[in-house]
Amino acid sequence: MTAETFRAEARDWLEENCPPTMRRAGGYTAGGRKARYPNPETKLWLDRMAERGWTAPHWPKEYGGGGLSTEEHQVLADEMGRINAAAPLSGHGLTMIGPAILEFGTHEQCLEHLPRIARGEIRWCQGYSEPGAGSDLASLQCRAEEDGDDYLVNGSKIWTSGADQADWIFALVRTDFSVKHEGISFLVLDMDTAGVTVSPIELISGSSEFCQTFFDDVRVPKRNLIGKPGEGWTVGKRLLQYERSSIGGRGNARQKVRTIDETAREYAGVEGGKIADHDLRNRVTSLRIDETAYQFTIRRSIEESTSSRAPSFLSSFFKLYGTEQNMRRQDLTMDIMGVQALGWSGDAYAPAELGATRGWLRSKANSIEGGSSEVQRNIIAKRVLGLPD
Repeated sequence: MTAETFRAEARDWLEENCPPTMRRAGGYTAGGRKARYPNPETKLWLDRMAERGWTAPHWPKEYGGGGLSTEEHQVLADEMGRINAAAPLSGHGLTMIGPAILEFGTHEQCLEHLPRIARGEIRWCQGYSEPGAGSDLASLQCRAEEDGDDYLVNGSKIWTSGADQADWIFALVRTDFSVKHEGISFLVLDMDTAGVTVSPIELISGSSEFCQTFFDDVRVPKRNLIGKPGEGWTVGKRLLQYERSSIGGRGNARQKVRTIDETAREYAGVEGGKIADHDLRNRVTSLRIDETAYQFTIRRSIEESTSSRAPSFLSSFFKLYGTEQNMRRQDLTMDIMGVQALGWSGDAYAPAELGATRGWLRSKANSIEGGSSEVQRNIIAKRVLGLPD
């Protein structure tokens, strides 16, 4: 099938099957056993796309995906963007653990986990960082000791985003204390397993999406090991590349949202068809130019890619630049709104203004999550540019 033939087919199907309320910003779901759907069209859209395999367009059909080529995947993203269709599904399952299982898991593990991810039946969270193992992740101490056909897991993980809503967790655990990196293994386990406890952490933004997760003699079947014992660091690093590409926006369909220009026009006023404040106009223009150039870079990277895998160490570039752009946008939004961006509650502030305040606070975590910006700069310097230590 040619790209244009697929485009026509995708366009017709989307026009017929995308519900009206799914053609605006937001509306997507992370799915899972605890998911709630106040808008029934959210679940309808998810089910329709999952049946087509388009929640995970580039995954093989036998694992619940659409089996699309890189070019077809981009065409689908373009056509979804054309009608402003919401992503039918989001979360760590699609962007992180799914690709890792596809690359490192057995055929049986792919059959067990990937179709459920693609259908939105299971929501995942990540168990990497620990209270004593952050940037030096390889110093982690959460242990998994062999006990017959199982592992007994003990320890804790922190910053497990969405753990209170997740059904399964993928975690780096220590199976050998005699070596550092080679003593780490990669396990997946059901959050309903006895001995798993989740404690939400309230953030400065007012939400509690981060959690600390405790494991007390949690029994995990050895068949839940992804890769071989001691290969967890290899699997874990690869998964981080998928995460960083996702945070950076590579390969994601983009919905139309209110532009920074429109916000500036509302709060700063308009003169002669332009944003009234000259300095603000220059800052908005500079941001828009950089964002456009970045999107073209992402698009070029996708088109030049020979596979659906994350772009190796270039994922650090996408993560770093995407992070800086988002924080810069949030800072500029706060400047544009002025005192209206300083409210926390009350009728004097519109919902969008209160959202902007919380969004600005939340954006500060972008430079830490998924590997700090300092770490990404080191990776780019060493692995991409080949600079000496």
